[in-house]
Amino acid sequence: MKISYNWLQGYFDKPLPRIEKVAESYTFHSFEIDEVDGDMLDVNVLPNRSADCLSHRGLAKSLSAILNIPMKRDPLAEDLPDKLPSKDLSVSIKDADLVSRYMCARVEGVKIGPSPDWLREAIEAVGQRSINNVVDATNYVMLDIGQPLHAFDATKIPEGAIAIRRAKDNEKITILGGEECSLTNEMLVVTAYQNDTPLAVAGVKGGVGAELSEETTDIIVESANFDGVSVRRTAQNLKLFTDASLRFQNRPTPELVAYGMRDVLKLITKIAGGEVVALADEYTSPPQTATPVLVSLSHVNELLGSNFTHDEVIGAYERLGFKCIVSGDVITVTPPFERTDILIPEDLIEEAVQILGYDRVKSDLLPDTQTKPDQSQFRGIEKAKDQLVADGFTEISTQSFAKRGDIVLANPLDKEKPALRTSLKENMQEALAKARQYSPRFLPPKEHPKLFEIGTVFLKNIEKIEIETSENTQLPKLEPSTDYKPKKETLGKYRKFSIYPFVLRDIALWVPYGIKSDTVSDLIVANAGKLLVRIDIFDTFEKDGRVSYAFRLVFESMEKTLTDEEVNFCMESVNKAAEANGYEVR
Repeated sequence: MKISYNWLQGYFDKPLPRIEKVAESYTFHSFEIDEVDGDMLDVNVLPNRSADCLSHRGLAKSLSAILNIPMKRDPLAEDLPDKLPSKDLSVSIKDADLVSRYMCARVEGVKIGPSPDWLREAIEAVGQRSINNVVDATNYVMLDIGQPLHAFDATKIPEGAIAIRRAKDNEKITILGGEECSLTNEMLVVTAYQNDTPLAVAGVKGGVGAELSEETTDIIVESANFDGVSVRRTAQNLKLFTDASLRFQNRPTPELVAYGMRDVLKLITKIAGGEVVALADEYTSPPQTATPVLVSLSHVNELLGSNFTHDEVIGAYERLGFKCIVSGDVITVTPPFERTDILIPEDLIEEAVQILGYDRVKSDLLPDTQTKPDQSQFRGIEKAKDQLVADGFTEISTQSFAKRGDIVLANPLDKEKPALRTSLKENMQEALAKARQYSPRFLPPKEHPKLFEIGTVFLKNIEKIEIETSENTQLPKLEPSTDYKPKKETLGKYRKFSIYPFVLRDIALWVPYGIKSDTVSDLIVANAGKLLVRIDIFDTFEKDGRVSYAFRLVFESMEKTLTDEEVNFCMESVNKAAEANGYEVR
């Protein structure tokens, strides 16, 4: 996430260290920094912290704990205002399993226009584009505390009635920006209840049907919590990845909805005018409460290999806003509502070491094992491999995926190979076809590629190791060996290879009896030019006091695909040299 250093500073009275020091603090405690550019830091927030730290507030809270600098204000610790009546607003949620909470507010009398300079500069500092004051306000609050928001033109929603439902198969919606999307029943849409018109792809992007314009004076602001899995799948299927979908797919707490609504209404009425006249809040499940997690100091130090004290660990938790109750060695920790990632003792242990510093954990060697590892199966496999290599085979290693199999993957990397292989034959055939295609570049004409693979196959109820070869041979046994020592292979010097195809040419010449093949080969090499990369003799016979030598030539360029004209020029040069030496080209 891209954040602004000046925006962060707004959370503190005390001046922060320079931006490079802030980046270093994040890196050595909690988050890697992908880039620092002027006032901007690009923070790599991992999924386990995305629920609360895809926001300036979340990252400011983390920095406060790391540097032990108190925040001057915390939006999520401030009281929420009293709720307004839901007059002229209604919400119907038809798929409660996909919507944890939906809140909307009606604001009348706003004036759509350019954003004030401070707001425009703030969102542009983190790579956002300023659109208008209301849209910028929703984006600003999302970037500030992490709650996605959206604003509709209220006149496009009859009677202020909103419904959230599954889309119909092949239902169409034109999203902001003008692209038309075809939806499926697996996706969720926000609609106008009275006419069932889609207004937005829930959790992903709004539609043009209720887009704000300069004539808009009444708006309905949405703050919601949609199912993360549903949003992620929708974004993937539509290839429509937005700041909102990124946050929803990481499952922020439904409690954040009210804080986002509070902040955005305050900002909109400040910069665009208007009055909040109604508010509706539909909670499809009971409000979530933070669950206490127990951890002992002995568990912390045993797992980390540290020697932290009670006061240090508790101090770290309190700096993070955790409530602690101590009973002997055990600390009962209640995280704040936004920290949905704190579920088990190990989560708390990670928090403690991040704040106190990984440098406090001493490096030490692992204790010696009392028993030697059983390498008999490994040695047996290496023995079989060495035997096949000695017989002229080359080992290949292929993926375990196949077109068909007993076990089908739920989320295959390759849709054309959704199953785990039950045999090595299919991959061997594919590999052999490729090897034959390229073998003239590396093997003499009378040799052919010989391949083998030792790999795991996956049957319905068992996994087992098999051997597959590209041609019939006596297969070595795969059996454990306790004393076999694998052969050590010495790699040759690395040579660059061409990414362009090679070209083959054959040439046969009559030469006087007594002329050696090496002499003819040297002549060809000397006159074929630098594009010749391989030469092999593949036929010899004598007749009428002369000898016929046949060679296969391989031409290749490191820079481009060769044309017939370029190769023909090389061959003409060889032919002329051969004739000049009294040889006859057959």
